[in-house]
Amino acid sequence: MYAFISTLLRPAAFVLCIIAYGSAQAETANVAVASNFRPAMERLEAKFEAETTHDLSVSYGATGQIFAQVRHGAPYDVVLAADAERPALLVTGSASPLPAQTYALGRLALWSPRLGSVDAASLSPSELRFLAIANESLAPYGLAAIDVLRSLGLLEPFETKLVRGSNVAQAFVFVQTGNAELGFVALSQILSLPKDRQGAYWLVPSEHYQPIRQDAVLLERGKDNPAAHAFFTFLFSEPARAIIKDAGYDLP
Repeated sequence: MYAFISTLLRPAAFVLCIIAYGSAQAETANVAVASNFRPAMERLEAKFEAETTHDLSVSYGATGQIFAQVRHGAPYDVVLAADAERPALLVTGSASPLPAQTYALGRLALWSPRLGSVDAASLSPSELRFLAIANESLAPYGLAAIDVLRSLGLLEPFETKLVRGSNVAQAFVFVQTGNAELGFVALSQILSLPKDRQGAYWLVPSEHYQPIRQDAVLLERGKDNPAAHAFFTFLFSEPARAIIKDAGYDLP
């Protein structure tokens, strides 16, 4: 039906958990992940599967889309959202037996794939044909982009020039393919590219947008799944946090 597109544990506890689950029968956890987190998640998935007997089946999409899928019964065990609001709603709605926890703090960047200089002054409505953002009703990075434009007094001038992707990954593609000259994307997406393809970007100061607190939640469906518990524990371990930071996120 769907296309599959708790307290923080210390490292020692993580090791014990891996040993315990690693010696058990292998299981698979279905994990839904916000599209901005894909580069980091691919590294986390590889490390987790290499160090345990478990497997992950990972789907990517906009946080709003994932939330709607969970509400309609999509068989996810764990959700890694790009905001804190929707995981909290899942907990309130009894879709999760445990509180949500923040695994990363997102960083917004204004990006051009071409070499040169990109800064706040690059946001010139008279010089740009299109500016790509994620759909603010579905994706927290899109909402952050709207915050930035409003903060700079540019929301109205850019109103007819915004090209909205269904998620930040699509916004990134709009810029990458030249359908928009600039776009607000996740820093992690830029850093995932080879150095010679990263172009130029402006790391937007945090005072221009609300913090992008990315929360994870273990869903009711995953409460009896050893692979889901093991991955949720791993996500907050020091090895995982190092991967997340290296991918371009701040840590909570």
